Amino acid sequence: MNLLSQFIQHVNADGFLKKTDKLLIAVSGGVDSVVLCDLCFHAGFNFEIAHCNFQLRGLDSEADEQFVIELASKYNVKHHVMKFDTEKFAADNKQNIQLSARNLRYKWFNDILSNDTSITNILTAHHADDNLETILMNFFKGTGINGLKGIQSNHAGIGGKIVRPLLFANKSELVDYAISNNCQWREDVSNESDKYTRNFFRNQIIPLIENVIPEVKANVQNNIKRFNEISIIYDNAISNIKLKLLERKGNEMHIPVLKLLKLDAFETILFEIIKPYNFSSSQLKDAVNLLHADSGKYVISSSHRILKNRNWLIISPNETQDESVFIIESDTKMVHFGSNKVSIENTSSTQFSNDSTIALLDLKNVQFPLMLRKWKQGDYFYPLGMLKKKKLSRFFIDLKLSIFEKENTWVVESNKKIIWVVGKRIDNRFKITDATESVLKLTLTSSK
Repeated sequence: MNLLSQFIQHVNADGFLKKTDKLLIAVSGGVDSVVLCDLCFHAGFNFEIAHCNFQLRGLDSEADEQFVIELASKYNVKHHVMKFDTEKFAADNKQNIQLSARNLRYKWFNDILSNDTSITNILTAHHADDNLETILMNFFKGTGINGLKGIQSNHAGIGGKIVRPLLFANKSELVDYAISNNCQWREDVSNESDKYTRNFFRNQIIPLIENVIPEVKANVQNNIKRFNEISIIYDNAISNIKLKLLERKGNEMHIPVLKLLKLDAFETILFEIIKPYNFSSSQLKDAVNLLHADSGKYVISSSHRILKNRNWLIISPNETQDESVFIIESDTKMVHFGSNKVSIENTSSTQFSNDSTIALLDLKNVQFPLMLRKWKQGDYFYPLGMLKKKKLSRFFIDLKLSIFEKENTWVVESNKKIIWVVGKRIDNRFKITDATESVLKLTLTSSK
């Protein structure tokens, strides 16, 4: 059965697209979205095209936009194009580029739907290979069982109007269809770069797995339905436990420690409780340790704090809502804060640098996740070259910083230890030595 026949059979069987629908197809210009357009055209669907120009690849971004306009003309359908200053949006909202592009894209799609209520669904060209990559990334990131559900085919986002009708097809099938049907498309050269996590899995990890288990893609595809059904059972069980266990008091959530410890799989239950408050899987161990810790101990996320208070764990919003806290995971590449940004990379180069905007740290001594925050009274560290600790307030006096400079000083923490006073000095305990094998390099630059 050819791909067009499979596509028609698939959408008819699932019943989430009808010939009377008016569809909006998100088109980048790549082979996936181009094939989706061609399939919808030959299947007889009524559709329009929407293209986001994120202005991240210079002339290539402009060429993509022009290509999509010409594609709409080929099918004689209406097109929507929007240019975004993605880098500025990311800096202003303290987000990475990928998250910013996603937020901009879906907000714009929502605006289109608000202005044209006749559009019934938005179609994206996610396919089976995308699903495999997502599931593997979620597994290794430790997102829990819900992460194994992968990409949902329909009723996703924007009021449940996003539909992904190509999840049944592999990338190779889409490329074969495009070649056989003389479909032209644009190649995004950034897809070949492994600096993005998804690309690394796509270009490196999955091919290695296929060398050992050639049928890995088919196996995961067959398991997706099972993962989704398991997730339903799991979510129901967790919801019932939360209902019986948790006590809400104002904007705080209280967890009775003794009751939690009596439950089977209490660590997993605790993870599901704290996950909605922006705590990562790598912080679960710290949260579990709080169960046996003294009162006053706490763990902090970008938005909340878990405090041990006698026989209770109390989850509450961070006290300083006007001060941002950024969590840096081991795979984070860039963090925007204020008018600056910090890039993060692992390197084997141990060449020392006198540049105060660069922090070179012995990776084996660093524990993720890191926390980027403004300094506060009482903070101390061991300045590079010193064996005794020094309070930051005294350190600033020695540097003769102005009040403004003090107020705008940030620090990076690892396991509650300050490893870098950003743009000023690293902690001596984390310096590179002759025995250093791997280096964590943090670089401060302006976002402007």
